[in-house]
Amino acid sequence: MALLAGMRSSFIAKQHVGVSVRRSLGGIRYFSSYLVTPAELSKALTRNLPTKVSTAPRVIPLCAAWFLPNDPQARTGRQVFQEKRIPSARFFDLDAVKDHDSPYPHMLPTPEVFAQAMQEIGIRRDDEVVVYDTQELGIFSAPRVAWTLRVFGHPTVHILNNFRLWIEQGHPTESGKPEEAVEESTNYPVPTLDTSKVVQFPVVKEAAIDHGKEGAEGVQVLDARSKGRWDGTDPEPRPGLPSGHMPGSISVPVPEMLDAQSGAFLPGQELRQMFESKGLDPTKPIISSCGTGVTAAVIDTALEVAGFGQTGTRRLYDGSWT
Repeated sequence: MALLAGMRSSFIAKQHVGVSVRRSLGGIRYFSSYLVTPAELSKALTRNLPTKVSTAPRVIPLCAAWFLPNDPQARTGRQVFQEKRIPSARFFDLDAVKDHDSPYPHMLPTPEVFAQAMQEIGIRRDDEVVVYDTQELGIFSAPRVAWTLRVFGHPTVHILNNFRLWIEQGHPTESGKPEEAVEESTNYPVPTLDTSKVVQFPVVKEAAIDHGKEGAEGVQVLDARSKGRWDGTDPEPRPGLPSGHMPGSISVPVPEMLDAQSGAFLPGQELRQMFESKGLDPTKPIISSCGTGVTAAVIDTALEVAGFGQTGTRRLYDGSWT
């Protein structure tokens, strides 16, 4: 019952992402919002060509390709990364950078594991990172990787909206095994986890138990899985896991937040109207969930783009349905 007060107290002078991620590299402002268009990224990469001798902050495309374990074509993120990617892009492996001691698929890694992964990927703390998804899925796992970087305090993170449009608009791609990205250790510092962005199981359990009770805080739990999985009529992609939903949760399937043709995020106003049509109250706490905490970040990003709800009262549950 103390969720709302606790979440609000954790929100201390945080700026809206559309403002806080703006900065200048060498006097040039590259991006003005969390979502980045293909044209904006292309222009930034042209102006920020990497060199082996420069220590200036760089613009780094980061591929977050990931597929569900029951993918009909048995595709993997690394496979599609090698088939087609943005030139100079790095690859973030969601199945590797996680808490391997947890029985759940995608719990956040420790700060030490995260720092080691960033070092191995070749990302420096002052790099401006633009996370992108697969051509096939449009928007799917990139928001989770971007959210992970933000949870661990990486200063400037954006999401490309999206790689499918990057290709359709004729921007360059490359394929094959990428050249070694790391010439030397980046010495990425061990960060501090921002707990204001994460919600733990006891809090979610309490919200489910208290749903509909008089005097409850009215915590809104949103679920990004397909309507069939939420309804319990379609199977979960992981064997032995029943489908269904948490008591009181609201179904917000990923496709409802994306353009049907491009797979890119809908404009902010359309997203706001969609959330309002679900009966959501922007003044009450919101918890984003899904199957394993990956597409929950699609909801979290859509809320941010829509300006829906308060930053300090929006959290993601990375344990999610599992």
